[in-house]
Amino acid sequence: MTQERKSTSAVEQYANLIPMKEIDSNVNQLFPFPIYNDLRQKNPVRYDESRSCWDVFRYEDVHYILKNPKLFSSERGFGTLQGSILTMDPPRHTKMRSLVNKAFTPKAVKDLTNKIEEVTHYLLDQVNEKGTMDLVHDLAGPLPVIIIAELLGVPTKDRDLFKTYSDVLVEGAKDNSSEAFQIMTQKRTEGSEFLKEYFKKIIKERKNNPEEDLISLLIAAKIDGEELTEEELLSFCILLLVAGNETTTNLITNAVRYLTEDDKIQEQAKTNLPLIPKLVEETLRFYPPIQAIGRIAKEHVTVGDKTIQKGEQVICWVASANRDEQKFAEPNRFTLERKSNPHLSFGFGIHFCLGAPLARLEADVALRTLLSKFTKLEGVKGAKLEAIPSPFVFGVKSLPLKFTR
Repeated sequence: MTQERKSTSAVEQYANLIPMKEIDSNVNQLFPFPIYNDLRQKNPVRYDESRSCWDVFRYEDVHYILKNPKLFSSERGFGTLQGSILTMDPPRHTKMRSLVNKAFTPKAVKDLTNKIEEVTHYLLDQVNEKGTMDLVHDLAGPLPVIIIAELLGVPTKDRDLFKTYSDVLVEGAKDNSSEAFQIMTQKRTEGSEFLKEYFKKIIKERKNNPEEDLISLLIAAKIDGEELTEEELLSFCILLLVAGNETTTNLITNAVRYLTEDDKIQEQAKTNLPLIPKLVEETLRFYPPIQAIGRIAKEHVTVGDKTIQKGEQVICWVASANRDEQKFAEPNRFTLERKSNPHLSFGFGIHFCLGAPLARLEADVALRTLLSKFTKLEGVKGAKLEAIPSPFVFGVKSLPLKFTR
């Protein structure tokens, strides 16, 4: 290990927000999987000088990193979600996570089924007569925002505002230049500051008049006898808002995108609705909403045949791990008959996605309703898809559809 590389790893640029040079175009961002397959075969653990980080592509290695928080830390001293449970290690992480766990228990999530169905039918009724819709704008975007807003206890009428700033907070840099990183950081900081000021007002109201919502629960909670600080409350609110809608939006969109690309799978799911949970899981594996998860090495550690030094950034390419032929049979084929599907799209270990049960339920309801309500879902001819400008998110900005009732 050279002294030069040790110094470059110290730059305050979170590598998960800087695009890999291999994914340099909209075409590659819309379908990066052959690139991941190639990298996994030829260079499964590699150091990227341009991003000052390690990229890890094999399932076995990604799984090892995610399940070992003592070796690979989630703590980062930068970023808009700094101070949230996303960037926290035990024991503080364990205690903070337990606070919101009760809001996402299987029973608590199941109790939301009727509300999710009601909102889904309401949103689809708005486009029912048109024969066309933009899935992201008309359903996949607003549905999870409405549900998480209700859980948090913030006005649903502000959902467009929430969506706008959630999108800003997952955007990455346009390229790996310092200028692009600074522009992205400025936008994310402004978005974060706006949401902080917004939530400060809500928190102040709830302190005076508590309600049956997550913000009131967090205000009343104590860790080791102490209440959460205002900064911790704000980080929680922003994380839950962003994570509560961004992942689910892309899960629903990616599933429908695939259905428009594969008529046989669409017909199979439509004629056998009990297969919808399998459709959701295979979408998570095949078109994962989150492509990559970042960690920082807490000590010198060997992964594959490479030694990662303490303090260096490690990017776990979940989208590659999910297609590892050493783990999955026919990994590049989308199938609803897959018996074992241990994908890593919700992470693994102590940072396994808190909202996974809710995301799965919302996707299940949305897909079941779409396939029950409409005869066929098709992409609009000539419509060009545009990838979400984020190195770690996989999705499209809009998905124009035509359908028959």
